[in-house]
Parts: sequence; structure tokens; C-alpha cells
Amino acid sequence: MSPNEWIVLAVLIGALILFVSEKLSIDLVALMIAAALVLSGVITPAEGVAGFSDAATLTVAFMFVLSAALMKTGVFSTLGPRLSERFRKNERWGLLVFMAMVGTVSGFVNNTPIVAVFIPIAVQMAQSANMHPGKLLIPLSFGTIFGGTVTLIGTSTNIVVSGLSIKLGGPEIGMFQMAPMGLVFLVVGILYMVFIGRHLLPGGKDQKDLKEKFGMGGYLTEIELMPGTRFVGKRIMDSALVRELEMDIIEIMRDGQRFYLPPGDMVLEAGDVLKVRCDVDKIRALKDRANITVKPTVQMAGDDLRTRGTTMVELVITASSPLDGMTLGEADLIRSYRAVPLAVRHREDVVRERLHDTVLRAGDVILAEVKNHYVRSLKELEGQPDAPFAILGEQEGMADFDRKRFTLVALVILGVVITSSLSILPVMMAALIGVLLIVLTGGLTMKQVYESIEWKVIFLMAGAFSLGAAMHNSGLDLRMAGKLVAVLGPWGPVAVISGLYIFTSAMTEMMSNTATAALITPIALSMAAEAGLDPTPFIMTVCFAASASFMTPIGYQTNAMVYTAGQYKYRDFMRVGFPLHILFWLLATLLIPIFYPF
Repeated sequence: MSPNEWIVLAVLIGALILFVSEKLSIDLVALMIAAALVLSGVITPAEGVAGFSDAATLTVAFMFVLSAALMKTGVFSTLGPRLSERFRKNERWGLLVFMAMVGTVSGFVNNTPIVAVFIPIAVQMAQSANMHPGKLLIPLSFGTIFGGTVTLIGTSTNIVVSGLSIKLGGPEIGMFQMAPMGLVFLVVGILYMVFIGRHLLPGGKDQKDLKEKFGMGGYLTEIELMPGTRFVGKRIMDSALVRELEMDIIEIMRDGQRFYLPPGDMVLEAGDVLKVRCDVDKIRALKDRANITVKPTVQMAGDDLRTRGTTMVELVITASSPLDGMTLGEADLIRSYRAVPLAVRHREDVVRERLHDTVLRAGDVILAEVKNHYVRSLKELEGQPDAPFAILGEQEGMADFDRKRFTLVALVILGVVITSSLSILPVMMAALIGVLLIVLTGGLTMKQVYESIEWKVIFLMAGAFSLGAAMHNSGLDLRMAGKLVAVLGPWGPVAVISGLYIFTSAMTEMMSNTATAALITPIALSMAAEAGLDPTPFIMTVCFAASASFMTPIGYQTNAMVYTAGQYKYRDFMRVGFPLHILFWLLATLLIPIFYPF
């Protein structure tokens, strides 16, 4: 191997370790890849940043904007009650309609905002039908994955593969070129979930009591400050209650008045009754202090909440949330959103202690208490393109359906699809013109355009493109492809395709699907050249396999989003996804060579 090959291999292994470990965000890792390859001389500085101006990267950015414009019309705001009725009558039929709908939409709209919008709708439907939300949220994520394989613009993965293929001298993927195999995946995947997969999902009824769901019984309580205690006469910010015992003072009751979220300079007085969030051990320690009375645990539902004028809400962190990667202390929900965090559900764990140090990730669910009059403001915020979270539960705050605006946005998206599929315009230019029409007609402001773009994905794509160029420049892609063809080639080209699918789908279960696509595409093109075959079936295999993340919640960002909201465990994805993974592998092995001949 040449020195450049060793450098690229070392960068590749380091990137894989960082992608899988999630120690650093994937966009940061991608930029580190580009910097390392430029500094080592494997690629030029121009090649290192070329991904930012690549047509594929710009297309993905513009598609995020079109997706945000569609969501802003409120087209999905009335679906919950209608679908709930179907689920109450026939769960199987309701699931079929639900998955067919999200799958169809995700063929033309990026699936991440679809899942963000539909998570609270799905939870509402589950509650209405007296079902566990886990019965709907994995089907929601899987349905958008199925639908994303039908068209070029269905997911950023397809656009990455097409863009890299063009850059490396391979064929371009047409708008509906993936449709024959994608429709098979969509139909078979939905039927699998309706008749088999739904029985493998967690059952039971939803826990409607948030106190029970988050195990908060011992973490909210009231304490009364008696005359003589050392806390009296101190400002809240100077009080040992806050500094030493790490308590959050949610409310103070004084002489019949309630002070919700009291300011830090408020002075504590004798007779004050404080509602606090504090872990059990510290509450027990308070009982041993003189002049402190610990009252029974505060009730968190029903009449008590109504009496206090507050509401318990669950806030699920979206994939594009600015809160992703922040600690709860840095997020400062109290100042920013007037929401008092009480607990965080992170994947399978519930965190109630040292909340300020808890790092938030996409899919985490925060239990918070909010004043009733402010809940609507949070719901209005939820409808914005840059919404930091989605609210699980009621949907009154979603945007009202604007039929006129929806018609315009739908026509714009339809125009993008038609002009690009008929080769009237390149897909990037069609999407750009679509964005301009949306802005000029008042659908979005330029500020909302910037906010609607998932910059993490854009930076990931730009950095990943540099890795593809480095593998091609160094010849590492040819060397790896040669090894794979040498092993699988004697079994015929179908075996090569089958092996490529397994390899790619295994990688996407461990790291980002977009990163996997950027990594495998150069190898796939080199495999086709090494075997002397048409590269089209090889890049198609990468497209379908890179999206086939069903066995883990970390390979695809929509899986991560529903993981915590659905109260799943890691093994739930494996139990439902493994048979589906095998089924899709068999279908790909049999049908890709037929739909896309060698």
C-alpha cells in the first residue's frame, strides 16, 4: 500500500470509531476528516471544501426548506382525530393507512421533519385508541424509511450517492429510477409491519400518569421554612438550598400568594412554603435539619395541577434541535421557555438527579411543568421550522390548516419533481427555483429558510465528500473493491451485489446512513469497474442498503427520534428489525439484478 492509502485508511478507521462511539457529533467528525486529509496532502484544499458547493449538498439543503414550507401549512394538523377513529375500529387497517400515508409523503419530503411532526400525532392516536405509543412510533420511523427509497429526493442518502457517483465518473440517478425496487420495499415493508411486525412491538396500554411514567413520586415535594432557620432572610441565589442541595425552587407560596419560578434575588421569609425538585437523599437530609418541615410528596396530576394552574408536558428533542448536545443547564429551559425540567428520559434510562449536567440528545424526552397560559406558546413554537422540541400529547397548538398555502406549496413541490424527472432542469436548480417561489409568495421568510436547513446534515455531507475523493485519489477504493470482488466474484455478480448489500446495511446500523453512503459509494463504483460490470446496480444497492437501518436506534436519525418517545428498549428494534433486515436483503439480492441489469 502507498503512503496515501495508509493515511486514508487511518483516517477512515478513526472516523468509523468516532461515528460509532458518538463521542463527537457526526458533523464535527466529518469536518475533522476533511481537515486531516487536506493537511496530509491526500486531497487539495479545493477538494476538501468542494462538498459545500456540490449540487447534491445544495439539493439536500433546498429540500429541507421545501419540507419546512409544507409542514408550516398545517396539512397534518387534522389527521390525528381521523386516524384515531380508524385505529379504534380496526388496529390493523389503521396501521396500514397510517404507514401508507407517511411512506407516500416521505417519497417527496425529507423524512426527519415528517417524523418530528407525526410523533405527537401518533402519541395522540395511541392514547385515543387506548394503545401503547410503541405500537405506532417504530412503524412511523420505518414507514418514512420505506418511502424514502422510492425517489431520488426521498432521503439525503440517495442524493449523496448520486452526487458522489457523478463526481467519481459514475452514472447519475434519475428522479424515479429507484421506484421499481423502492415500491417493492414500501409495499412489502408495510405488509410486514401490519401482519407480523406489530405483534413484535411492545404491548400494553399507555401510561397516562406522567408521575408513574417518569417515576417522579419522590422527587417533587414541599418544604416549609419555620422561624429561626438559616435559610430565612437569604436571597434564593445565595441560599444553601440552591447552592449546596442543588434544589430547583419551582414555586413559593407566601400569605396566600403563589410565586411561580421566583427570581433569584427574591428573599426567603419564615412561613414560606417552597415547592422544590430534589433527589430523595437530599430531601431525607432536610428532615434532620431544625426548623424545616417536609410536607408529603406533591401530587402531579389531576386536580392538583389544575389548582396550581400548571401543566405537565413531555418535550421530545428533535433531530435538528439547537438543544441537541447541550446540557440541560446550558439549555436553561426556565429562562428560554418558562418550563421547569423535572426528569429526562434518555433512551432506556430516566434521569432525575443532577439534571443540569445531563447532556441532551435527539430523541430524549424531557418532563417539564409549565404554566397553563404558556403551553400554547410552546405549541406555537413547535410549529416553527427550527423547533427545539415536539410536544407529546394534545395537538391544539399545531398550525391551523391553510388550504390556499398548502395548494401553492404542493404545486411547487410537484413542479420540482416534474421538471427534474423530465430533465427540463437539474434537480438542484428545480429545488432552488422552488425555494425562491416559496419565499417570494410569503410561504417562508429568509430567516425561516436558514432555520429550516439541518446544517448538521449539510456539514456531514460536505466532509464525507472529501473522504470519497481521498479514497479515489489514493486508490484505496480500488484496493478494497478488488479484495471484495476476489472473494465474491467466483460466485457470480448476483453474489457480489448481495455481499455489497449486507456490508453496507451492517455499516448503516452502526453509524449515520449518510456517512455510510459516502464511504461505500467509491468502493461500489470500483467493484463494478473491477468486475467489468455496469455500475448502476452497484450504486442502487448502496442507496437501498444505506437506508435499511431497522435493527438499532442509532443508524437512522428517525429511529433515534422515536426511541425514547416510544419508551422502547434497544432489543425492541432488534426483535422487529432483524426479520425485516433479512427480508429486504433477500428481495434486494433477487430483484436488483432484474430491475437494474448488469
